[in-house]
Amino acid sequence: MNILVFLEQRDNVLKKSSLEALCVAHHILQGAGTVEALILGEETQALCQQAEGFGATTCHYVDAPSLRNYQPLLYKELVVQAAQRLQPDCILGMTTPLTRDLLTRCAAHLKAPILTDLVTVEVQEGRLTGGKKPLYAGKVLANMAFQTQGLRIATFRPNSFRVQKIPGTMTIQAMQLDIPGTAMEKIALTEIRKGKSQKADLTEASRIISGGRSLGSADNFAILQQCADVLGATVGASRAAVDAGYATHDMQVGQTGKTVNPTLYIACGISGAIQHVAGMRTSKIIVAINKDPEAPIFSITDYGIVADLFEAVPILTKKLQELLKE
Repeated sequence: MNILVFLEQRDNVLKKSSLEALCVAHHILQGAGTVEALILGEETQALCQQAEGFGATTCHYVDAPSLRNYQPLLYKELVVQAAQRLQPDCILGMTTPLTRDLLTRCAAHLKAPILTDLVTVEVQEGRLTGGKKPLYAGKVLANMAFQTQGLRIATFRPNSFRVQKIPGTMTIQAMQLDIPGTAMEKIALTEIRKGKSQKADLTEASRIISGGRSLGSADNFAILQQCADVLGATVGASRAAVDAGYATHDMQVGQTGKTVNPTLYIACGISGAIQHVAGMRTSKIIVAINKDPEAPIFSITDYGIVADLFEAVPILTKKLQELLKE
């Protein structure tokens, strides 16, 4: 068996979740096949070294200035070419905004079935047969399965699988692919607007502390930021807080924001509307701080604190500082 894993990079930094995809591929094959990684971008040879030790047999890279930023049709053409050359049994990637666009395009072009946002995998004889996917705002886990025997494509929700070092050597190879200029004539990226935060993106963060409209102002989000700095977390927000202008849209967690899957999610002053719960329900450990004991958020939490967040969060920050000193 042969698995091709698309490794996503941004600003010449390999995304942490891509290493997760490599580990999943190794788990599927259990050493009975080859894991081929593919990186597209500019100056990508050095990025291959970041993937070493996570299960890849070979890391192929394509280096071109036109690939520095994501170009939908161009990236699709190159992944399709790589698949046609390597003839993998399966193409894997992590569920990100980029792969939602890219790998579905590839699936349509290659006429291959695709399963997205899986949080578990089902394997038979070293071949991916399906897995579980959260549906209905995380209320259920649906069993998804491939019905065909040919090429299969799948993406996985970040933070669903363990990332670990895997013994073995990896070969780094430049892949010579035809880079069609016509692809950029149809759809081309013209601008990227970045947020100011240097923290991990919400979709990849292992710890998140989010605030709701009850914070009262954008300045009050500093309370959460102080706690996040100690905890090593990323700050998120509910839609109500974003709509009120207290937080930017890139911080929004929920049905109309980002779906997150951290190890720890702390909801501060968030009531627990279904739209917000839809984006964070699959978090491993959920903690809620709310002064309303009847708030719906408490129905899904592992730990609940009935208190005013303006009193509880500073105490939590102080206690965390004391623990870290120890």
